[in-house]
Amino acid sequence: MAGVALKLSARCWRSVRLTSLARFSTIPSLKFHTTASPMMGATVEQFQEAKNKMSALKNDPGNEVKLKIYALFKQATQGPCNTPKPGMLDFVNKVKWDAWKSLGSISQDEARQEYCDLIGSLAAAEGGSSAQVAAQPAGSGATYDTLLLTKEDDITTIKLNRPAKKNAITTEMYNDIIAALEQAAKDDSVITVFTGAGDFYCSGNDLSNFTKIPEGGVEAMARSGGDLLRKYVKAYIDFPKPLVAVVNGPAVGISVTALGLFDLVYATDRATFHTPFSQLGQSPEACSSYTFPKIMGNAKASEMLLFNKKLTAVQACEVGLVTEVFPDSSFQSEVWTRLKAYAKLPPNSLAFSKQLIRSTEKERLHEVNDVEVERLTERWMSDECFNAVMSFFQAKAKL
Repeated sequence: MAGVALKLSARCWRSVRLTSLARFSTIPSLKFHTTASPMMGATVEQFQEAKNKMSALKNDPGNEVKLKIYALFKQATQGPCNTPKPGMLDFVNKVKWDAWKSLGSISQDEARQEYCDLIGSLAAAEGGSSAQVAAQPAGSGATYDTLLLTKEDDITTIKLNRPAKKNAITTEMYNDIIAALEQAAKDDSVITVFTGAGDFYCSGNDLSNFTKIPEGGVEAMARSGGDLLRKYVKAYIDFPKPLVAVVNGPAVGISVTALGLFDLVYATDRATFHTPFSQLGQSPEACSSYTFPKIMGNAKASEMLLFNKKLTAVQACEVGLVTEVFPDSSFQSEVWTRLKAYAKLPPNSLAFSKQLIRSTEKERLHEVNDVEVERLTERWMSDECFNAVMSFFQAKAKL
C-alpha cells in the first residue's frame, strides 16, 4: 500500500506544484526577513526565485524529493502541519500529509531556506550554471558539475549534488571531490563540512561505473579505478583542518567507510549506514578495515564489513561511528548552530591539534589505503565480483 501511495503521477506532481503556488499567492499575512543566512531563512526574493526555478525543472527528481519539496513549501508558507489526517484510502493526500507532518516544528524561516537549497541543488544538477557559479567561494575560479561548494561564516561546505540519483558517486564526482577537498584545504575557512543535497547523504558508488569498459578491458578499468580510489582516500587522510560530516539521510558504501576519517559525524535520526561489500563481491575501502575495528571493535565491524548489516543512526552512534544523532525536524538548525560556534575557535589551534591526533597513525592509514586498493583492484577483475554486480542489476531491473 505504501508503494501505491508513493507513486505520484506526473499529473499529480503538476497539480501539487500549481496548487501550492496558487495557495501561496493568497496568503497576505506571511512575513519575510529582508536579510538571509544559511539558517535564518531565505528572503522573499530568493524564495520567489526558487519557485521560478522549480517551475523550470525539466527532470523528474523522484517521488521522495517531490514530497520533500511539497512539505517544505507547505511548512514555509503555512507553518507546521495543522490539517486533519486524510483517510487511509486517500493514498496520495495521505503521503503528502505525512511528508508535511514529518517536518515537525521547524520554523517557516528554516523551511524557506531548505526549500531554496533543495531547488537550487536540483537546478544546478540540470546544468544551471548561474546557480552553480554563485555557490562557489569568491575568487576561487573553480566550478564543479556534481558538487555545490560554498564558503560562509568561516565554514567551507562541500555538498554532493546529484539528488535525483541519491548522490551516487560517479568517476567525475570522485575527481570533483578530490579537487574540492584540495581547495578547501587551502582556503581561509576554519572547518570543512561534507553533506548531501536532497534526502540522501550518499548512496555510494554509482554502479554504472562498472559498465563503462575502456579499450584496455576490465583490467585497465580496475587499475584506473584503483588509482582514483587511492587518491580519493588520500585526500581525506591528509586533510589538514577539522572535517565534519553532516549526514542528512541514508549513507551507503564509501560514503560510510570514509566516515572513519572524519573528525565529527553528525546524523539525522532517519539516516542509515550500510556497507554491502560482500553482497557485491567486493571488499572494504577508505581505510575502514582499520578504522572500523578501532572505532567499534572487531565483532561490530565484521557485522558491517563482512555481513552487510545496516545500522540505524542510533546504532551507529552507540558503536562510535557517529558522534551525535539529532531529530530530523531540528537537525539542520541544531547542527549548524554548533558548527558556526566551532568556526569561531582559533583556526591554527584547531588545525595543529587535529594534525597531532592524526600524526600518530597517518603513515599507517596510507599503508592500509594501499593494501585495500590492491585488494579491491583484484576483486573488480574477478568473476565473483562481476557476477555479483550483474545479479544486482538484474534484481534492480525486476523492481
